[in-house]
Amino acid sequence: MSTDSVRLDADRVAPAEQTLPFRACFAVRAAADPGSLPRILEIFAKRGLVPSSVQARLTSDAEPALSVDLQVTGMDPAQVEIVAETLRQIWVVERVLTAEVLPARVA
Repeated sequence: MSTDSVRLDADRVAPAEQTLPFRACFAVRAAADPGSLPRILEIFAKRGLVPSSVQARLTSDAEPALSVDLQVTGMDPAQVEIVAETLRQIWVVERVLTAEVLPARVA
């Protein structure tokens, strides 16, 4: 697991080998460019993935940027890393962080 990936569990940390379905979360920071959002979404579309949630906002920092948060279900951990690395190769993308949210276990 890379240093910019986090695995979250609703009630406790799960072993790495656990194969429960999870929701992959991507936090992308990109240049405030009109083409940034379509380029980011294209990576998911090319793989036949439809995000369950997409939120995009323009930051009001000293240097404006586009902050995009996406959630996708049905991806395995290897796919998450491949998509994250592909996103990082887009010239307008500055940073990509990932997290995997596991479903809560019933006791």
